[in-house]
Amino acid sequence: MIQNLPVYISVVFGITTIATLLAFNKVVRSSATYSTVKIATAILLSQILWLILQGVLAFNNVYSTHLKMMPPKLLILGILPPILFIIGLFISKTGRIFIDSLPLKQLTYLNTVRIAVEIVLFCLFLNGAVPQLMTFEGGNLDILSGLTAPLIAWFGFTKKTLNRKLILTWNFICLALLINIVIRALLSTPLPIQKLAFDQPNIAILNFPFVWLPVYIVPLVLFGHLVSIRQLLSSNR
Repeated sequence: MIQNLPVYISVVFGITTIATLLAFNKVVRSSATYSTVKIATAILLSQILWLILQGVLAFNNVYSTHLKMMPPKLLILGILPPILFIIGLFISKTGRIFIDSLPLKQLTYLNTVRIAVEIVLFCLFLNGAVPQLMTFEGGNLDILSGLTAPLIAWFGFTKKTLNRKLILTWNFICLALLINIVIRALLSTPLPIQKLAFDQPNIAILNFPFVWLPVYIVPLVLFGHLVSIRQLLSSNR
């Protein structure tokens, strides 16, 4: 836990994580494919178990101690597993069937959680838990992805007034914004890979509940963009 951090910041982030979980559950349950809807509960439960596991590890200071260890524990135990799982989905036939069954409109709306994430990051910066470079004041423009997501979803998939190329371009831009903040966050974390923000390092993601950002929310948003890009590239829309 981060000392002297106002409780409301942790509460807001916890609510944001739950909202992300429920939003992705809606994505899966909104699929037009019965086989995908049928496994929605199992997917939801597996995500809850993952969040509990990561929460327990962070709460017991597994990630915030022995920071000079290589490779970093956060990378091996928290970030790498979901990345490998995403890769597995894309390279397996069953995984690709699941990926292609997910509705793009709901996946696009999922990005609105990034608004809350950026607000939390700014509050963490004000309390010395992350550097300014991780906020919209410091060049992190990821909040734009969250702000524009409802517009893309509404005009792109409900009204259908946006063409495929524009939606695809939006996904690539938002993916670049996501990669930008991920790099900033990792390089400012007090681990052997740190290259930035030595005066005010990113300690938040090593602690509960903010560990859920790199081990759950970021991989899920990344997955959403990759799925959307795959579907849009193969679509004739």
